[in-house]
Amino acid sequence: MHKALPRYVTLFAALLLFSSQTFAAPKSELWPIWDRSNEENSASFDHSKWQRLLDTYLTEQGQHTLFDYGTVTKQDSALLNQYLSDLTSLDPRNYRQAEQFAYWVNLYNALTVKLILDEYPVKSITKLGGLFSFGPWDDKVTNIAGQALTLNDIEHRILRPIWNDSRIHYAVNCASLGCPNLATDAFTAANTEALLENAASQFTNSEKGARIEGSTLTLSSIYDWYGSDFGDNEQEILREIDKYRDGRKLEGWSGKIKYEYDWSLNQP
Repeated sequence: MHKALPRYVTLFAALLLFSSQTFAAPKSELWPIWDRSNEENSASFDHSKWQRLLDTYLTEQGQHTLFDYGTVTKQDSALLNQYLSDLTSLDPRNYRQAEQFAYWVNLYNALTVKLILDEYPVKSITKLGGLFSFGPWDDKVTNIAGQALTLNDIEHRILRPIWNDSRIHYAVNCASLGCPNLATDAFTAANTEALLENAASQFTNSEKGARIEGSTLTLSSIYDWYGSDFGDNEQEILREIDKYRDGRKLEGWSGKIKYEYDWSLNQP
């Protein structure tokens, strides 16, 4: 007769099982209170502090932009905190929708950098969050207009359902090498379209976006997790990717398709 396993053994087994589970992508589900704007307001958000940080710590290396978390000074950490405080002290619903888009994207990306800095050194953002969490995306990380928000709230309950633009996935950055690059320019109402187009082109033409090796097409897991944002079926997704590719087109691909994602930290 077998003896019962010690509790720490069963706990360890459970942790191993949990860590091996596939990342489950949240659905796009509108949080209605954020679906409001004031198109008569001509004011703009000030993203200059965020731009200063990008200019100082973000570098382009091959297909990646890398953030040098390890060299961020105390003064610049304070600058990031001030930028986040500036943004979250304002209610984005009082601004034009074009201003709101830039607000939410920059806020998401700046919060992500802060999460890494607060725990640095760390090898991957997936190591953050609670004991049974795969990353910090469901943690309450900010408060706006009396509402506590998570990163998932910003991406999946505000950005995706309000704007319905698949290029959002190229704009928000998860501090990982497999992710579309953190843009070198802060988003503004004026440059949003240009930055989205550039981000889409950059990612779909990179090997982390799509790579052909013999009869195998390797796509970013983004097209698996959020496939419905790009098309109703595999060929429609490939057609959407092709809109931005300069090289070999993917629509009509009949070989093997697999998905991969590199969760390593996007640092030099």
